[in-house]
Amino acid sequence: MSDSGRVGATGDRLQDAERVLRRFGYSRIDPARREPPGEAAFWVQEAGVPRRTFPVYLAGPRGDPGAGVERWLKGARVAPAGQRAIFVVPNDTAAEAAWHRLAGVPGSTIDHEVSILVVPPAPVVEPAAHFALRILPPREVLRVGTGIVVGMFRRAQGSEGAAPVDFEEMLALLRGRFGIDVHRSLGVTSDEDALFLLYQLALRDSYAPGDPGSNLHLLVLKPTGPAARLPWFAA
Repeated sequence: MSDSGRVGATGDRLQDAERVLRRFGYSRIDPARREPPGEAAFWVQEAGVPRRTFPVYLAGPRGDPGAGVERWLKGARVAPAGQRAIFVVPNDTAAEAAWHRLAGVPGSTIDHEVSILVVPPAPVVEPAAHFALRILPPREVLRVGTGIVVGMFRRAQGSEGAAPVDFEEMLALLRGRFGIDVHRSLGVTSDEDALFLLYQLALRDSYAPGDPGSNLHLLVLKPTGPAARLPWFAA
């Protein structure tokens, strides 16, 4: 790996974080006027999506993400809906600590768009910079997965031609879009086992136990008929 492409080549944590985020499709922008000055290290915007902006918080000199996490948590408690943030830490141990601190944030994974980016300091070359995945309770993984599948079915129903639903896409979105370590969260080692376990959880998880018609994870495919409601996996 060349010096120009190596993470941490300059030794400047802010410049390294900015360079890595640019490589992942984020460009630095000026913060909105309504944002408190000095809260985040800098702001970025996702490529091609002007309204998807993120404050970026850097870990302390020793890799402690606490200060940035606490500042963000304070803002999330004041305005609990739709908070975004990217936290930059030097290693996976610091990433796990940050996820642990963020576990108490109000709302759910769906409500907030929070990512933790591991940017190893110089002269570390491996592992390469990466977004750290989080471990969630199985029920939370199921909730997010159900929302994804409902959206996929609506997309399929709205398309003109045949558009099969690919559950591998759901797993990819769980990892890439929501930053969830699906295998570790569910205690499995393969995607097939993950899908099977999610299906079993979907059958059991309902607002009214014993009443299949009230199951949160049933899709209404037709208004009437014996196949009007099916579990999303079976559908």
